Order: sequence, then structure tokens, then C-alpha cells
Amino acid sequence: DVKEFPAEENLTPDAIHRNSLTIKNIRLWDHRPLLTTYRQLQQIRTYYDFVDVDNDRYTIDGEYRQIMLSPRELSYDSIPGLSWINEHFTYTHGYGVVLGPVNRISKEGLPEFFIKDIPPISTTPSLKVTRPEIYFSEKANDYVFVKTTAKEFDYPSGDQNVYTEYKGTGGIPAGSLLNKLVFAARFGTMKILLSNDITAESRIMINRTILPRVAKIAPYLRFDQDPYMVITKDGRLVWIIDGYTVTDMIPYSQPIRRMGNYIRNSVKVVVDAYNGTTDFYINDDTDPLIRAYATIFPTLYKPLAKMPADIRAHLRYPQDLFTIQARMFETYHMTDPQIFYNKEDLWATPRRNVGGGETEMEPYYTIMKLPGEEKDGKEEFLLTLPFTPAKRDNMAALMAARSDVPNYGKIVVYIMPKQKLVFGPRQIEARIDQDAEISQQLTLWSQRGSQGIRGSLLAIPVEGSLLYVEPLYLAAEAGSLPELRRVVVSYANKVVMEETLEKALESVFGNGVERKAVSLQEVPTPSAAAPSVASLKELARLAQEYYNKATKAQQQGDWGRYGEALKQLESVIKQMNSRK
Repeated sequence: DVKEFPAEENLTPDAIHRNSLTIKNIRLWDHRPLLTTYRQLQQIRTYYDFVDVDNDRYTIDGEYRQIMLSPRELSYDSIPGLSWINEHFTYTHGYGVVLGPVNRISKEGLPEFFIKDIPPISTTPSLKVTRPEIYFSEKANDYVFVKTTAKEFDYPSGDQNVYTEYKGTGGIPAGSLLNKLVFAARFGTMKILLSNDITAESRIMINRTILPRVAKIAPYLRFDQDPYMVITKDGRLVWIIDGYTVTDMIPYSQPIRRMGNYIRNSVKVVVDAYNGTTDFYINDDTDPLIRAYATIFPTLYKPLAKMPADIRAHLRYPQDLFTIQARMFETYHMTDPQIFYNKEDLWATPRRNVGGGETEMEPYYTIMKLPGEEKDGKEEFLLTLPFTPAKRDNMAALMAARSDVPNYGKIVVYIMPKQKLVFGPRQIEARIDQDAEISQQLTLWSQRGSQGIRGSLLAIPVEGSLLYVEPLYLAAEAGSLPELRRVVVSYANKVVMEETLEKALESVFGNGVERKAVSLQEVPTPSAAAPSVASLKELARLAQEYYNKATKAQQQGDWGRYGEALKQLESVIKQMNSRK
């Protein structure tokens, strides 16, 4: 569906209030720096690892929220005292997840958690994990044995380890002599045949890496390379994988390298992380290829209506398919034959500077109201990507794919007016670079063993206007722990940088943007005046505390906090002098 977008510049504080849920769900955490931060804060032990961070949405305490979730997987390369017994009998599974909102930060600039730690602790009653063990994951070894006489490691607890026994139905019976012989031959080791830990009740779990697992079941399908985990309503962990039917046999159709010239997201696969049960659901029953496969394999495929509702609520439009469609639409949006033949109105995906090199802008998930539906519509989970004219940097269009029922799979393209300039992502990046304050801050951060990291630039349409948001992170070069330190907001001719999104919006739109408009944990700025106290000893302690704050802020290049700390220190010194 193609619509016109006015690209006006008349947003007011009231408009921000009316779209508060959209503002609250602006993603301030990029998956790359957040993955590094999760590893530093929540890896707990060296044998755990976070492989990826995925975007999803949950209704939390009655509010529709975008979150980022990462499973804590077991890294077999880092198992202590690696041996055959440890790898295949003792260390069998990962444990738990880390989950937090996309926009909230602590006072130290670190992410807030809704679920964290081992065992998983939830800060909200609407989210819980009752079965945290992850036997089937993105990063697993060839096979493990469960229900054996060996102790199966569950999770660390202080200086001790907690052990468990598998209670599920996953795996294949491995206790008989014949099965031992088969698996010993399959994995090329006599240790399976000679092991005394394998009993009549023992089971062997194989094909535990989820992408190769589903590919063995349906090798004629292609699968998305970004599986994501979902917490069900009863607290179980499951993986969702998008499956594609592809062919190169469609006439008069332009091919894509390695994907043929036909692709449909016809299958959604759900893999239970505890039992490994793998269910294939038909997502597009109009696709002739999946209808043929379902006739050949009638017991494998189920209608989408049979997928549990709590899992179906987390289906999302796949990024791989969206990227292919966007690439095609750069040319095929032209419907006039003459214009198409001359390629007069080609579009391109915006490019941006990342780490000293150029790369194409990636599609991004966000929660917002679609333009034109602000009055009657509601916020929904969208995958969006802007376009620019070929070899130009101004904005040409914005594409959005819908993920929520009843509009799942529908794509809307908003065309920018051609009679006026609408800044594109690269132009906004240039304006940010040319801002003296922002440029100075990034230069200061890139000294003394630290580095400034620029996050993804997001284009957020709000009531016919475009709002650009870019987070800035600070990380040390050694032992990197990225912290969200600044947020840049660009609107119309204004570019501002503040400590939080809330403050940035206030700088752009004035003090009418109240605190309730944005649900952020603001980094507190202490009062410039130190408290009046009677004890010189207490004043000396405060002086030392403010001196330490100033030193830390100076090391981080945070001159705003440095100045505040000096003011506090000066106030304390004056009080001390007045007592002499």
C-alpha cells in the first residue's frame, strides 16, 4: 500500500504526549553494544555466552513494550577441565535469559533488566521463566546424555554448583546395547559403548543446534539466519525460526543471488528449548509450493491456527525477506513504463559510516502508530527502512512491514513530497558531525583509552513529521563495557544532544514535554549546593566524594558532570572554611 507522507514540521509538546507509547518505545540500545554489555554484566561464568540479542514485544504490566532478549547459552569451548565426561554428561545445557526494555537506562548508563541473574529473577509479575534450561540452542555441541548416573550441572550458586536431573521427553533412548553400538559408530568413539554412566533410562540428545536441526527435517526449505527466543505464558522457552519456500523456476522474475527468483515466508518453526520438539506451521497457505510439500508430508505441517496463541503473538515479519523486498522495490516502485525503462526514479538504501567504513542501513523493529492512523489506530510492532533517491542523500520514502494481527504481513510505503527537501539519514549524520558540541564530545571520548560509539540512527514518523534519534555510547578500549551516555535528537532544523531522550525532547520542543511523556530512568544530576551539615568530618567525607566524582567524570570526558561535581566540591569547601 503506497501513501503520501506530508513531512511537516509542526510537532508540538501535545503531539509528543498523544504519541507517548511510540516515544517510550524508541530503541536506544543497539544489539552490538548491548551484546557486549550483557556479556560483561550477566555472563556470570566463563562457560556461558550470549550469542545474539533479539527484538520482540511483550505486554508488561498492561503496557505494550518493545524489549531486547538474549539467551544465556553454554559455550563448550570454555568448559572448565574439558573432558569427554564433562562435555557430554555434566555440562549439558545453557541457563536462563536476560531481558530488558529498549529505552531504559540506569544512572550509570547501563541497561535496565526485567529478567536477569541465575536463577532468573523477574522484576515484573507479567514475565517469568519457570523452565530456564536450554538444551537446544544456537550454540551447542553434537550430543549429550541425560538421565545418567553422572551429575548433570544446572547452574552455579556462589562457590558451589547446583546439579539436576533431566525431567523432559527430549532425546532418543540410549540404554540398550544395540543403541550404544549405533551411537558409538555414529560419533566414532568406543567411550559410549564402555560408559558405566549410561543406564536403561538414559537418553541421548543429538542435532541440538537449532538451524541445522530444522534443515535436517526440511532440507528443501531455506531458513532465516536470525532465530529468536520467546517466553511462553507458562514460563517455558521456545525458539521461533522463519522458513522460506524458494525456487528459480518462475518465468519473467528477477533472481536474487542464492535465493532464486521466488521466495515466500510460508513456514514458522517452533523449537522447544528444553525438549527439542520441533513444530512446523504453515504461515502462507496461498503459496503453491508449501501446499505441495504439505501434501507430500501430511503429518509434518500444521495450520497456523494450531500454534498456541501466546507464541503466535510473537511472530514478527522476518528481516531477511524484508531486505530482499526492499531491494526489489528500489526499482519496481516505478509504475510508469517510460520512467521504469529510463530508470529515472531509482531509490537506494541509505548508507552510513560505521567504524570508519560505509555500510547500508539495516531495517529496524520499532513500536509506533502508522502515519495517518493516529486517531483510530493503535501502536503496533513494525519493521521499517527509509529510502533515498539513487546517488542522493535526501529522504524519498519509508517502508514499514506490519507484524501484529490482523495486519500481519501487510507492507506500507510512505512517499515523501518531491517539492521540498526532507533530510535523509546521511544528511542527519552530517549535521550531527558538524555540530560543535557533539563533535567535541565525541573527540574527548576518543582519548585516554576510551571510545565513543554511535548507535543506529532511527527515523520515527510522528503525526506527519519525522523525528530522528541516535544514541551515543562510551566504552573503554580495554574491558569494554559500553554505557549509554548521550542521546541525539534531530527535528526540522534543530540538532540537540542530552543525557536522556527526555531531556533531548525538552530541548527541541520546550518544557511542555513533561516527564510522563517518556518512560526513562534518567541519570540524576545532583544539586549544585551541598547539604548543610554540622560535622567537619562529614564535610571532609563529602569533599572526597565529590572530588572522586569529578575525577571519574574527567576520565570519561563527561564535562557536564565534571562541572557539577566541582560546584559541589566548591560548596563543601566554603562550608568548611566558614566553620574555622
